[in-house]
Amino acid sequence: MKKLSNNAWLRNSAALQALACAGAGFAALAAPAFAQDTPAGTVAEEPEATIVVTGSILRQDVNNTPSPVSVLTSESLEQRGIQTTQEALQRISSNNGAALTNSFSANGAFAAGASAVSLRGLTTSSTLVLFDGQRAAYYPLADDATRNFVDLNTIPDDIVDRVEVLRDGASSTYGADAIAGVINVITKKQFKGIGGRIEGGLTERGDGENYRISLTAGTGDLGRDGYNIYASGFWYRQNALYNRDRPYPYNSQDLSGICRDGVCGPQVGPNGGSINPSSTGYVGWADATSSSDRRSFATTFFVAPTNSNSALDDPLGRYQFLNPAAGCIAGETPYTLTAAELADTEQNAFAPTTVCQGDLVRQYGVISPRIERFGGALKATVAVTDDIEASFTANYLQSKVSYTGEPATIRANGPAGIAFPRFSTYNSGPPNAPGSFALALPVFVCPLVNGLPQATCDATNGTLNPNNPFAAQGLQARILGRIPNLTEYNETLSRTYRGAFSISGPVTDNWNFAADVVGMVTDLTRTSKGYVYIQNLLNVVADGSYNFVNPLSNSQSVLDYLAPDNITKSKSELYAAQVSFNGTLFELPAGPVQLGFGGQIRLEAIDAPSANPDFAGPTNRYFVLNAFGTKGERVVRSGFFELNVPAFEGFEVNASGRYDNYNSGQDAFSPKIGFRYKPIDALTLRGTWSRGFRIPSFAEANALPTTGFVNNTASTFPESYLAQFGCTRDTFTSCPTYLSSSSYGQTQLASPDLKPEKSTSWTAGVIFEPTRNIRLSVDYYNIKKKGAIIPAPFGPALAAYYSGQAIPAGYNIIQDSPDPQNPGVLPRVAYVQAPLINATTIRSEGLDFAATGRFDFGDVRFTSSVEATYIINLDTTFADGSRESYEGTIGNYSLTAGSGTPEWHGSWTNTLEWKRWTLSATAEFFGGYNLSAEDVEGPGASGGCGLLSPRFVKCNVDDYVTVDLTTSYKLNDNFTLYLNVLNVFDDLPPIDPVTYGANNYNPVQGGTGIYGRAYRLGVRANF
Repeated sequence: MKKLSNNAWLRNSAALQALACAGAGFAALAAPAFAQDTPAGTVAEEPEATIVVTGSILRQDVNNTPSPVSVLTSESLEQRGIQTTQEALQRISSNNGAALTNSFSANGAFAAGASAVSLRGLTTSSTLVLFDGQRAAYYPLADDATRNFVDLNTIPDDIVDRVEVLRDGASSTYGADAIAGVINVITKKQFKGIGGRIEGGLTERGDGENYRISLTAGTGDLGRDGYNIYASGFWYRQNALYNRDRPYPYNSQDLSGICRDGVCGPQVGPNGGSINPSSTGYVGWADATSSSDRRSFATTFFVAPTNSNSALDDPLGRYQFLNPAAGCIAGETPYTLTAAELADTEQNAFAPTTVCQGDLVRQYGVISPRIERFGGALKATVAVTDDIEASFTANYLQSKVSYTGEPATIRANGPAGIAFPRFSTYNSGPPNAPGSFALALPVFVCPLVNGLPQATCDATNGTLNPNNPFAAQGLQARILGRIPNLTEYNETLSRTYRGAFSISGPVTDNWNFAADVVGMVTDLTRTSKGYVYIQNLLNVVADGSYNFVNPLSNSQSVLDYLAPDNITKSKSELYAAQVSFNGTLFELPAGPVQLGFGGQIRLEAIDAPSANPDFAGPTNRYFVLNAFGTKGERVVRSGFFELNVPAFEGFEVNASGRYDNYNSGQDAFSPKIGFRYKPIDALTLRGTWSRGFRIPSFAEANALPTTGFVNNTASTFPESYLAQFGCTRDTFTSCPTYLSSSSYGQTQLASPDLKPEKSTSWTAGVIFEPTRNIRLSVDYYNIKKKGAIIPAPFGPALAAYYSGQAIPAGYNIIQDSPDPQNPGVLPRVAYVQAPLINATTIRSEGLDFAATGRFDFGDVRFTSSVEATYIINLDTTFADGSRESYEGTIGNYSLTAGSGTPEWHGSWTNTLEWKRWTLSATAEFFGGYNLSAEDVEGPGASGGCGLLSPRFVKCNVDDYVTVDLTTSYKLNDNFTLYLNVLNVFDDLPPIDPVTYGANNYNPVQGGTGIYGRAYRLGVRANF
């Protein structure tokens, strides 16, 4: 694998060198801010010098503001071959860390079906997304069950004129959530004629098909006719991509082919065990009820005799095939244990002589879900008078994201409940203490009474269980396996409705007004199929109506009863009205003193009920399905101002502030001051200082308890505890699987008394423009967020529990079942419950580099644009003074799903335009990172080869570079043909077996690179 990685880097290096030769002299942001050619069928908006720039209520030049602003035009995105606005935003250099990509939908994301960016690595909830300068409704589901955000998939791509990215805090203008920056999606002001496109694409491997059709038609000219109205519609589909469609190791959970220094990874086997050719063979038949084990269960059913249904008691013998004649089913292969493996009583005391080797990733893994979107937009702009202009916009967008999962599980923890703390599979009898029972087939089966198992079922009222091979001996059969012909399926269907009205114009010769009203609603329907309903499982076990011996013979009606469809409807709403005024107070020698002020009132609401509540008891719910839910509503009243003073020639000072008052009891004042100084024409200095805030999300303040599972590592347990199992931290992988292959649930409790997070940030930058066509800039940013909302650290509760100390106040520990091999030892932790608290300080510090240039050589125009962001520091300081650093590592591991914080992210686009031809090449660079995380391994682990870094891979994940090519040819005045070649060198992402958002690669760093080389062909038409 190392050789392949080096070859990939050499190919990318050659490409970069070629690009460097073409664009020598450019080393560092932003998409070109030069005037763009107006494509046929459109009319450009006002000149840049007169637009209202994101982050301001005054009319300014986008290139001459105190705050750094990047502009992504629709034309520049076309040149790069970027298909959707959400993809463009995922690629901006300041997006890093805890971003949410579409691929996460198929990998257990709480906010399935959505996409969001994380500017500065400060999470999705610290980035504000606007449509035409107005707020948008949150996605009904929360990222990691805590962070509310705006779904980028709700952006109507084909009417987008440009996207402005304010790389600075802007709470003084917009209020909450603008700590890390603002993304403002600006739609076309007017459109004349008819325009559209048809395109299709697929990968070189013949999969990942995607299609797009759009049509826009408009009439009227604002300048000549006093009005413009246009309508637009589109349809887009991207087919699912599966792990089996990509080469090793992305297509398998078998890591034995990944080796370093003679050490190879484990070959993951069934039921929690593994076969590792480089060590001891098969180890670890799992009989525990840990939630982590369910992912490794083979589909084939295995049973073991027992006279008890309690997980505290060992089976009376080894597991065996329930149906020996059928053998391994559903694509699994048999593996016969050796005599030495069977003799390993520590690891394989109850292992069968033959196990079924199933690779769930190869069989069922999904890289990216199926996405289908369509929608329409209508925009009408009218000159009410010669000076006053009004516009109305209406949007509808539907997005469906769906994927299939694994065969249905019948043995696992239900997600941590609302009323009940924990549930492991119960037997068919009445439940006892949570976690005390394993699923067992009873000796007798009896008819249900009132839809429930009878309290007593024996020879007097029942018959011997045909599913239990030990029934004649009077023994129960403990069972493991999955339902082979019942596959989990998930679908999120969001429908977004938005209407906005704005009117603006002069009040006097020197003063203007603007009034805006917006309403936006997102209806979300979540459909889950193939998930076993616990009580129904217990029922079919009790009455024998499900055939476990020949599971493929069960009727569809039985399967439908066992796994009834789960349909949950959620809604998010936003309604806002705003009025503002701006004008000139008086003139100074250097220019006019401008003042803007205004006010806003808005209503935000979310109603997202739990898809898996347990108010009716721990068995009246589903296995595995997320129990998260939240509901809330709040009204915000705000007032704001902005003052711009040209103190002397070339020097301007800008000051602004905003006060927000929430009816939920919080309030905040956000000031900001900035300057711009131009001592000479070629040089501009700029800087800002501001304070901002993030209001606690509905998910943080009002959510139902929810749980995420975390693998236990050596650092979880003190040495004294491990010694009772005959191992140490250094030999943790050799500990019994009760410890080494286990997990615990981190249950987060909502906290209605949380305070807003408060931030202080400042920027300092320099812009150098030696000629009209060349612009270079460097900007430093420093953001410090205090009172950051986090779960109370789980470590102190774990340390106290395993050391026999009192559990700290505010925590609750729920024990798991004891180890069958060490029943007298304190059981491991099943769940830690902790509230959210305002407890930490988070700092993000870095540099943004930018260079753009445009040159004409006769009929040829060459444009080069580079953007890059370097993270100097991203760290957290806790209340006790301890500090964790994440830059350049896979941390913050818990916050980012292990997608990490690469220090570098950037892209470089070079474009040649010659007569009817256009050719562009874009190299995107995502830095590597170290497989360490201080939030898991503790301070000082950063940059080391720590506990998270397996011995069979390098401690450092490689840098990742992809190169895209796009070319277009203007057939005539009406038609343009274009071809995109994505990932030209077919370089797949670096291997990373630690990140858990994808299989053996990082879904944020890898992005769309996992598709490999792909082609997209289309035609644009304008009349």
